[in-house]
Amino acid sequence: MRLAKASHRRPFPGDPAEPAGFHALAREFLEHQGVLAKTLRTVETYGQALGYFAQWAIDRGLARPCEVTRPIVERYQRHLFHYRKTSGEPLSFSAQQQRLTAVQLFFRWLVRQHYIPANPAADLEIPRVRRRLPKDVLTPEEAEIVLAQPDVATPEGLRDRAVLEVLYSTGIRRLELVGLSLWDIDRQHSTVFVRQGKGRKDRIVPIGERALAWLDRYLDDARPGCVPSSDPGHLFLAPSGGPARADTLTAMARRTIEKAGVKKRGACHIWRHTMATAMLENGADIRFIQQILGHESLETTQIYTRVSIRQIREVHAATHPAARIFREKSEKVCNNRPSSPALSVEEEDLRAALLHSLDAEAAEEAGAK
Repeated sequence: MRLAKASHRRPFPGDPAEPAGFHALAREFLEHQGVLAKTLRTVETYGQALGYFAQWAIDRGLARPCEVTRPIVERYQRHLFHYRKTSGEPLSFSAQQQRLTAVQLFFRWLVRQHYIPANPAADLEIPRVRRRLPKDVLTPEEAEIVLAQPDVATPEGLRDRAVLEVLYSTGIRRLELVGLSLWDIDRQHSTVFVRQGKGRKDRIVPIGERALAWLDRYLDDARPGCVPSSDPGHLFLAPSGGPARADTLTAMARRTIEKAGVKKRGACHIWRHTMATAMLENGADIRFIQQILGHESLETTQIYTRVSIRQIREVHAATHPAARIFREKSEKVCNNRPSSPALSVEEEDLRAALLHSLDAEAAEEAGAK
């Protein structure tokens, strides 16, 4: 396996020829994570986090993991807390947690492989990330303004509108979206089959009538002009005929929000946040939203049982602001609707946990820098 880079600009630090050095042992550790069926993204995240630590240690004369002691690890933790990015901002607690967790896993593996006698990162207190409401979530009104920005008279604009509608309706992740194939859309049951989502898990999620309508328009009027001689089957294509790239769609989503004049920051992931928040505010049970998002939570699985896709579709149709092409006035969500029943402390905690998970995902997607 190719060793993940410590950053996008430089290779992993250390001497590759030193068998007991950071470079060689980190490579072996990351290969082991692949054997454990960790996703490529997870392995790359571990590699990047370890690269930061290895470079910090090497700069202080520690070229081998066996030279690292508990006080050194604690010193690194303080370094992360006081570190400031070029913008002057500190590392988020999510970023600190991510980097320290990778270091813990690395040294735990070194002990199990008998490379070192004891784990210097054992029992290290990892900062707990505060569960807070997301800073940037679109209101239903703002979402409609943003959705109206692409020029649907052009093939690329029509594709972009379909992309945004699918993100908003399904709440799927950016990489899950680019991995969709034509046969993953089930119009009869109004569902999307997500293959090998986060954690290598498949799931089925509902998709609303309106998103399906825009998707069909894209498939009829825009996609045929991009298909090469041999159709690869990817749902969303680039103008060149290849599959749409995740970074390209991220840039498009961010640009569209800016064009709409909405004073909120975000790209693809803001639609996932927006969908979950809108459905929560409109009375959807947290267990249904959790199933749609593909989240796994020990707290929630201890309380709730699995729910059927039929139930999820019904809740989605009833609580998602853009689920249907037309809504009767009596159905339309508005400021005058009756307020939802007060939540119990347990339900409030679950809601906060769900929104925190989305916030952590956003930080991970952004590279947690």
